[in-house]
Amino acid sequence: MSLPRRSKKAGLPPGTMVYVGENGRAPATLSVLGYSPDSLEEKEAASLEDCRTMMESQGVTWINVSGVHDVGLVEKVGSLLDLHPLLLEDVVHTGQRAKMEEYDGKIFFVVRMIYFQDGEMLNEQVSLVVGQGVVLSFQETPGDIFGPIRDRIRHAKGRIRSRGADYLAYTLMDTLVDNYFLVVETMAEHMETMEAEVLEDPRVAVLSDIQQQKRQVIFLRKAVWPLRDMVARLERAEGSLFGPDMRMYVKDLHDHSIQVMETVETFRDVMSGVLDIYLSQASNRMNEVMKVLTVIATIFIPLTFVVGVYGMNFQHMPELSWQWGYPAIWGVMTALAVMMLILFRRKDWL
Repeated sequence: MSLPRRSKKAGLPPGTMVYVGENGRAPATLSVLGYSPDSLEEKEAASLEDCRTMMESQGVTWINVSGVHDVGLVEKVGSLLDLHPLLLEDVVHTGQRAKMEEYDGKIFFVVRMIYFQDGEMLNEQVSLVVGQGVVLSFQETPGDIFGPIRDRIRHAKGRIRSRGADYLAYTLMDTLVDNYFLVVETMAEHMETMEAEVLEDPRVAVLSDIQQQKRQVIFLRKAVWPLRDMVARLERAEGSLFGPDMRMYVKDLHDHSIQVMETVETFRDVMSGVLDIYLSQASNRMNEVMKVLTVIATIFIPLTFVVGVYGMNFQHMPELSWQWGYPAIWGVMTALAVMMLILFRRKDWL
C-alpha cells in the first residue's frame, strides 16, 4: 500500500494527463457491453468505433477500460463523451480519494476497490463516469469484482436490464461497497487469531503483525470515510442523472457505507486493545522472569554470607578443624534455602 508518486506532476499545468500509480505493467484492454430489455451485445476486445456504435443505439452502454497507465487510450475513450481534461487527469492519477464531481451534465465518481489476495491487502482506483445512457469505468489492472454484474446483465437476472445507466452505476458502487464487508470479515478473523496469539504467547513477531494490521485499518478508514460523504452528497443531489426513483437505492448504499465505517472505527479500538494486551503480557512476562531471578538472588545472599565467612583465612576458626564441619555447613545452608522458599510460598511470592 505504497503512496503514488505525485512528484511526477510537479510543475505541470492543470489537466495534464500523467499516469501516477504502481500498476502499469499489464497491457490495457477495452471492453464494451450494450443492453436493453430485449437485446444484448458484448465485445471483450473492442475498438472505439464499436463503443461509438453501441452508444448510438438505444439502451445502456457500459464501456470498461482496464489499464489507466495507457494515457492515450484513456484520452481516446474520454473523447467519446467529450470529458473534461481535469476529469481525465483524475482518472490517470490513481491516488484520488473517494469523491463525486459533476462535469458538463456528467457525474464523475472515484471509489477504491479493496480486496485480499494471498493474504495481502491490495487496492486500486476505480473511476466511473455516468452520462446519458452510458457508463464509463476505468480500472488500474485487468480483473475486477464486477463478474456477477456482467452475469446478471447477460442472463437478464434482476431488474438491471430494465433500468438505466444510473442503476448500472449504482450497482457498480454497491458491489464495491459490499466487497468492503468481505474485507472487513477477513480482517476480523485475523484480529481474533492475533488476539489469541497475544494472550497465549506474546512473541516479538506478533508485534509486527499488529502494526501491519493497524496500517490496514488506517488505510481502510481513509478509503471509506470520504466514500460515506460522497454517497451522502449523491443522496442530496437534485436534478442529476440519478432520478428520484434511485433515492431509495442511494440511501441503502449510504447505510452500507456507514456500517463499514462504524466497523472500521471499532477495528481501531480493537487493535489498540490488542496492542495494550501485548504490552501488558510482555510486561507481566518480564515481571515473572524478574521475580524468579530475584528469588534466586535472595536465596543466595545468606548462602554467600556463610561461604564468605568460612572462606576467610584466619588461623583460629574452630569449625575448620571439626570433623563434621563441612557437612554441617552444607546442612545449615540447605536449611536456610528451604526455610526461605517456604516463607516465599506462604507470602505468595512464588
